[in-house]
Amino acid sequence: MKRVGIVDTTFARYNMASAAIDELKQLCSVKVERRTVPGIKDLPVEAKRLLDEGNDIVMAFGMPGAEPIDKQCAHEASLGLIMAQLLTNKHIIEVFVFADEAKSEKELAILAENRAREHARNVYRLLFKPEELTKLAGTGQREGGPDAGPLRR
Repeated sequence: MKRVGIVDTTFARYNMASAAIDELKQLCSVKVERRTVPGIKDLPVEAKRLLDEGNDIVMAFGMPGAEPIDKQCAHEASLGLIMAQLLTNKHIIEVFVFADEAKSEKELAILAENRAREHARNVYRLLFKPEELTKLAGTGQREGGPDAGPLRR
């Protein structure tokens, strides 16, 4: 059975991990191991631990604030997640929702829910149906909001 690691933060204002776990359970049978850390810069080490402990893939959830320091911390966390992927040769799907991506708290909650679920579908595809990702290449997919669509010549 495939194993999916989930790591999220107490700093987040929406429980994206629960939405992703629910989506995965609807799509397939996987063993899910969830861990929660305090903040976004704690995600990389916990994600790497989950991969080192035998998970096939990890989803890392974060909700950085809107201030420049929050964006800097998110960038640093993202670099850490990339490093952990390279060290383990396994995917870590970064699922970040920034506080200034929506105009209202309701819109932000909808965005967080949708992004978590759509990335869970990507995890399913990576594990079980990678050919579906190839079919989506160049189609301008956007997780959480409307797709951009492909460019036309």
